Amino acid sequence: MKQRAISILGSTGSIGTQTLDVAETCGVPVAALAAHKNVDLLEQQARIFHPHLVAAADSAAASALKQRLADTEIRVLAGEEGVKAAASLPQADTVVTALVGIAGLEPTLAAIDAGKRVALANKETLVCAGPLVMARAKEKGAEIVPVDSEHSAIFQCLQGSHGKEVKRILLTASGGPFFGKSRRELASVTPARALKHPNWSMGAKVTIDSATLMNKGLELLEAMSLFSVPPEQIQILIHRESILHSAVEYCDHSVIAQLGAPDMRLPIQYALFWPNRVPGPARELDLFSCGSLSFAQPDLDTFRCLALAIQAAKEGGTAPTILNGANEVAVSQFLEEKIGFLDIARAVEHALDVVPREKADTLDAIRRADKLAREAAEDFCAAN
Repeated sequence: MKQRAISILGSTGSIGTQTLDVAETCGVPVAALAAHKNVDLLEQQARIFHPHLVAAADSAAASALKQRLADTEIRVLAGEEGVKAAASLPQADTVVTALVGIAGLEPTLAAIDAGKRVALANKETLVCAGPLVMARAKEKGAEIVPVDSEHSAIFQCLQGSHGKEVKRILLTASGGPFFGKSRRELASVTPARALKHPNWSMGAKVTIDSATLMNKGLELLEAMSLFSVPPEQIQILIHRESILHSAVEYCDHSVIAQLGAPDMRLPIQYALFWPNRVPGPARELDLFSCGSLSFAQPDLDTFRCLALAIQAAKEGGTAPTILNGANEVAVSQFLEEKIGFLDIARAVEHALDVVPREKADTLDAIRRADKLAREAAEDFCAAN
């Protein structure tokens, strides 16, 4: 089995730190690390894993890091170009893209252009530019292996199948911390309450997206590009226990599902070693202690973010980019307690109402839609 060296974009975040846990346990060499500006943790990671290159998107953080690592032979680079250098480093053949938001798009394209295997944890890359990214990967011969637990599950369930055999994808969602709540009950939700996810340990932005169910809408959009299916061929199921991570129903009505403990190290490890499986640090699933497994339909009236994502998926073009950009702004404003929980969906809906649509076939069109969406969401938040 080929030993893969990895670059990790977003190494100080939840996925990044868990990837390093997998790398340490499984003996995977780390060629490059990149993050935004967490200097202390980046320095610690660099001294433990001895990469060739460390990049900080924030120039001040990069400058401080360069001074701290002056006693090593590790190269330190700054800005987006530094992150792209980490993504295309010759010593790495696999790039884990775990940056949050649309900031992950161009570094992911850099990894694809370099012909890397992309272990994709940055769903916004495919939400905003799915057709463009998948076409580029095909052109460059780059593999894209999903890291999101649901998409990894689908990917595993599709092994050995042919696309025409698939009837539908069953995409599961935990339902977040507010399953069963009414809009009236959600009106007073605070960031502290929204950040208490029942099953998963994730970064703040993804956790809020899970609470609004926007995360599942983004995952629907990601699945459309990854698996070349229309939104009508994806069914979303609320599965509170987070044991069955997703499933595929075939034309003969057989359903193949992937189960496991809610531990992100398992899909990370699968993306690094696919098509092989090796022992690793992920928790074992004890079926005797799981109890019953339940499934329910999502409440689209209460959780408007998911309904808006489905609308954007059906519309296509730059609508998903607008959805994503406005949501990034609204979540940030909510975390800063400048708007209410229900205002997140309202801000996204406002952006979808006012921002013109384009074909999402160029980076310029995607950048333009993202910029206008952010401006529209900021205007909404300022007025509310």
